[in-house]
Amino acid sequence: MDTTIRDARELSSGRAKALSATTTVAAERRFVLIVIGIVLVLTSLPVLYAYLSAPADKQYMGIMVNVPDHVQYFSWMREFTTGVLSANKLTPEPNQPIFFNLLWFGLARIGVILGLPFEQSYRVMFESMRIAGTVLFLLLVYRMCTWFFADVPRRRAAFLIATFTSGFGWVLVVMKYTVTPGELINPLDVFVAEGNTFYSALAFPHFLGAALYMWTFDLVLRGEARRQLRYAVAAGLFAQFMGWQHAYDLVIVYAVLGVYALLLLLRDRRLPWFMLVSIFIVGILSGWPALYSFLLTKLDPVWGEVLAQFDNAGVFTPPLYRLPVLLGIPFLLAIFTVVADGIKSVRARQWIAAGQPVADERTSSNDLFVKAWFLISFVLIYLPVDFQIHMLNGWQVPIAILATSALFDYIAPFVRRRLERQGREASLRSIHRWLTVAIVLLIIPTNLYLWAWRFVDLRRQGYPYYLHNAELDAFKWLEQNVQSDDVVLSSLTTGQYIPMFTGAHAYIAHWAQTLDFFEKREAVERFFDEATADVERARILQAHGVDYVLVGPAERALGGFIPERSSLLSEVYRSSLVQVYRVKAT
Repeated sequence: MDTTIRDARELSSGRAKALSATTTVAAERRFVLIVIGIVLVLTSLPVLYAYLSAPADKQYMGIMVNVPDHVQYFSWMREFTTGVLSANKLTPEPNQPIFFNLLWFGLARIGVILGLPFEQSYRVMFESMRIAGTVLFLLLVYRMCTWFFADVPRRRAAFLIATFTSGFGWVLVVMKYTVTPGELINPLDVFVAEGNTFYSALAFPHFLGAALYMWTFDLVLRGEARRQLRYAVAAGLFAQFMGWQHAYDLVIVYAVLGVYALLLLLRDRRLPWFMLVSIFIVGILSGWPALYSFLLTKLDPVWGEVLAQFDNAGVFTPPLYRLPVLLGIPFLLAIFTVVADGIKSVRARQWIAAGQPVADERTSSNDLFVKAWFLISFVLIYLPVDFQIHMLNGWQVPIAILATSALFDYIAPFVRRRLERQGREASLRSIHRWLTVAIVLLIIPTNLYLWAWRFVDLRRQGYPYYLHNAELDAFKWLEQNVQSDDVVLSSLTTGQYIPMFTGAHAYIAHWAQTLDFFEKREAVERFFDEATADVERARILQAHGVDYVLVGPAERALGGFIPERSSLLSEVYRSSLVQVYRVKAT
């Protein structure tokens, strides 16, 4: 009888534990989905506003921030609708289709399968990528949080920090309207999207897609824990898949895994053979996109010049002393965790050397990995290459994990001790909850500004986010009449859109993709200047074989040139706002 009762109690207890575990998992899923839903709703509102508020004579072009780079992607996307490789249509120089990018190729082909015309396809596919990329990235972030933290409160805190974190840019904004009227000091400390999940979900979804490289880390760590190399094979194949979309991120993958192996060696004082073999497998399987990118820029003069012009944008990682402004409180907390853990480890070794009993303070493999990722990033983001700022992408994840450790392992116990000294009681669970709320409120202001500023910027309904319907009609005429190797001269404002809408080469379109960008920009300004002689205009047209000249509001704003009076051009298309001229043969 007693045995039966005991068995019944154990069965009841087991069922209760299983039910509790199921409830916890369901609550976690619900929490993650709610956060993802909030991010998607907030980041979709400016998009909806832009489309719905467009005036009758204009169209919103579907780009939230940074038009030049996005139209570059959409130009590739157009080329991929008919071929596997793309030429560089953002420069007038003849060049062969030898460029490949898996992301934009995939989006282009899906659009073709759906039977959408390109002017619709690029918008639909871009928004689909924004939503899918945001969802996948946030799911991966929470998956990694579950790997590094066993308890749910820490997971949630790290997830929220990684999702909403931003820096002290809001202080610079306040200064703009107070101390430095009209001037935003160091704007990159506010507007850099790499390392900012929310801003990327709003305007740079391909950054979140690229940051999925982190699944390589997830697979490698799980393989190490299970001592199964099949995880390394999967990690290598996935890294190759990601490398065909954003080869720069392979630098992060190799560097983080390499430093992690080094820290394992220093901790264990023996070669971490399993990790070394895993890294070798990942490198062998994933290195091909990096090799392709290297050969593309070294063997082809056009793409070599494109890479050489990357510094034209003037976008580099802010100096070390300004990183706290860019990355905010979590970054400072992450540094605090690394330093505090290091001091604790040194003291433990000193006590052991002195023969005092002390708990084993050997750093866990998970801690080593997060710190390897965090610390090597200080080197990566200052590599002497023009794409160094892209190395910030994904850094918010180890920062969030280390910041959470600071909150729960150091700040929470400190707060509790202070409360106890004041005769007040508070559970650690309650303190953890309030610290999580506090950190979210402290890290979100800059992102709120970035989000609100989109409405202000889009309300202007002007270039470059909106184009006149008449300009789009002119693009349609060009699409139906130009050859793929024809060159169209216009202002940079409209020229950046010409390749994606017409399939022709633009005389000027992008700060890096257009060769000799600054010289061509000056040439365009001279061309539309009414004081320029036709002899000079002829030289500009002949230098790069210009076939058509587009003249609309943006071009007329450059100068008073009247094309009808030029013997170099003959009108082939006219609307109320835009004219297209063919260059006469000489």
